[in-house]
Order: sequence, then C-alpha cells, then structure tokens
Amino acid sequence: MLALCFSAFVCFGFVLILAGANQAEIARELHLDLAQSGLLGSALALGLGFGVVAAGPLFDRTSRRPLFVGSTALAGAALVCASPGIGFHALLGLVVAIGFGIGVYDTFINAVVVERFQDEAARPMTLVHAGATVGAMVGPLVIGALDSQIHWTTSFRVVGIAHWLIAAWALRVTFPALPTGGANDLPQDSARSLLRSAALWPFAAVAFAYVGVESAMTLFAIPYADGALGLDLHVGRSAISGLWLGLFAGRMTTALFPPSAGAHLIVAAGLASAVCVAAATGFGAPQVVAIFTVTGFTLGCVYPVMIAGAGRQFPEKPGTAAGLVAGAGAIGGFFVPWLTGAIGDALGIATGLGTIAFWSATIALGGVAIARLPRLRRLSPHGVE
Repeated sequence: MLALCFSAFVCFGFVLILAGANQAEIARELHLDLAQSGLLGSALALGLGFGVVAAGPLFDRTSRRPLFVGSTALAGAALVCASPGIGFHALLGLVVAIGFGIGVYDTFINAVVVERFQDEAARPMTLVHAGATVGAMVGPLVIGALDSQIHWTTSFRVVGIAHWLIAAWALRVTFPALPTGGANDLPQDSARSLLRSAALWPFAAVAFAYVGVESAMTLFAIPYADGALGLDLHVGRSAISGLWLGLFAGRMTTALFPPSAGAHLIVAAGLASAVCVAAATGFGAPQVVAIFTVTGFTLGCVYPVMIAGAGRQFPEKPGTAAGLVAGAGAIGGFFVPWLTGAIGDALGIATGLGTIAFWSATIALGGVAIARLPRLRRLSPHGVE
C-alpha cells in the first residue's frame, strides 16, 4: 500500500511543477502576464482545495478503493485532455479538474497513513511525501531536456497516462476497510465541529502559508531568474528542481531530530526561510539555484509534521482533519501565487517573490501556536506524544 501511495505522490509532484516548468512556453503561446500565469497556480489550488476537503468525509464514511481509483483516473483524464491550441480559459478549467483529482487522493493518502500508523505516523508520512518531492525535483529537468523536441502539452499528457497506470495498479491492491461501525460512529457535522475547534486553526495557518510559498516559488522561478537576474530558462528550471531537492533533503533530515523538536522545527523552518528569501531578493543574489535549494531544505519538515499532527489531534476523524488542513493549504496555493504575480507586474518580480518572506514568517507564528496546544506540546517528527 505504501509503495502505491509513494508512486501516486511522484505523479502528484510532477503535476505541481507542470505550470512552473512550462511557464515561459505557456506565457508566450497564450500571451499571459505574470498575474495570469499566477492564475494557473491558483486554478490548480482551487481544484485541489475542493478535492482535499471533499475527500476527508468520504474517507471516513465510504469504501476506499473507488475513492482512490476514481480520483487518479479523473486527474489522468484531465491531464490527457491538454492539447496544442488549447485556450487560456479551457486550460484553466482543465487545471481545476486536475487539482480536484489530485486533491482527493492527497487527502486519501494522508488519512490512510495516519489511520494505519497512529502515533508513529509522521515518519511514514515523511517517506510517502518524499515521492512528491522526487516527482517535482525530476520533472523540471526532464521537461528542460525535452523542451526543444516536444510541445509543452506533451508533458501534461504523459503525466496523465502515468495517473491511469496508478489507477490500474490500485485495482490489484488491498485497501484498508472502514473502522468497525463506519459512518454510523461519526457525527454528521464532523467537518463543522472541527472548524469550530481552536486547535485546528494553527495547522490551517501553517498549511495556508506553506502551500502558498511552495506554489509561488515553483511558479515564478523562471520569471525571477529571467526577468530579475537576466538568466536563461535552464537556470529557472534548475531552481525549481533545487527547491524540491531541498524539500526532499529537509524531509529526510526531519527524522533525525529528537521527539520533542517537531513544533519547534516548524518555527525554525519559517524563520530560516523568511531570512533566506528576504536576503536573496533584497540583494539580487545571482545564485538562484542555491537559494531555492536552501529555502526548500529549511521548509522540508513543515508539511508532513503538520499533517500528521492534525490527524492525531483529531484521531476519531483523521480524514476530515487532514482534508480541512490541506484545504487551508489549497486556499493559500490559490491566493499567494496570484498575489505574487500581481505584485510582480506592478513592482517587479523580485519584489513579488520577496513577499514570500512574509508568508514564511506566518509559518513560524503558526508553529508557535501549535507548540502551545496541550495535546501536541511535544509534536514529534516521529509521531505525536
């Protein structure tokens, strides 16, 4: 099961970088400014947000196999529909559908790991999420190597076929059954009751800021390298790979920290990222690949520790909790790239990307709030104690 989840997240990672790695070609062919390019990231986040939130209650109440197979097949179909000559609004619609599909299986994987591993969920969560960093790290390099030989839509269609292969594999895998009693043991207003819980909001704030940072840096690496620093497309794509290489290394390093460090790691990650981005964009440092890699490394611990902690804070509703927190992340993924692009159009892309420092500081503040939660005062990279 974990091998299937890891492979699905590799495909997930490829999806996350498709718009960013192809940004120059898409913008040139469709005549887009930075704000419109940002809308592609926002559209993905919009669909993803609907998917992750809808999947939470479904995971807690319905059969698991149809949920996973259907979501991977849907994402694959939307990706395959991208074809040369597509217009901007049609592409936006497809990207929303793609986001919905990957959002559903994102929540499924998060919830199934929490359900299976309970208090030890953060370590396997880190490992399966490493699949996303692998896909996002390799994707820009592959696209860059082939960009003179293929149309940008080809990368969409290839990733779509990979999703269909994942769906076919899932038909042969044993999925976990619903807990005894299933939906009858869950209150009908579980999502609303969680939203009223003050304990959920620090996780939501961290998710909002983190996904926004991740999305904006992926989407605007090429415009920043080209427009602000005068570097070529290869450097921009390498910066995207560097960001995700850093995230991968950071996630692997997370397990080395002592059990009491989890929430404090989130604080340190946000502060380090803020300093790194502010210094780089403020001084116009040309080492964009190194800067993106270091920033990724500082943030690597954030998402898996946060998701595992949210699931364990509400162990009776792990799918709903994971879905709501990931939904907050999707809202950040919608808002932050669009705002970054709009500021970039008005004041320059260096200033736009520099606003990432503010969102990184928000991650740190959310980590402070998580550390103060009674149940999670010792939020661990290895689980919740």
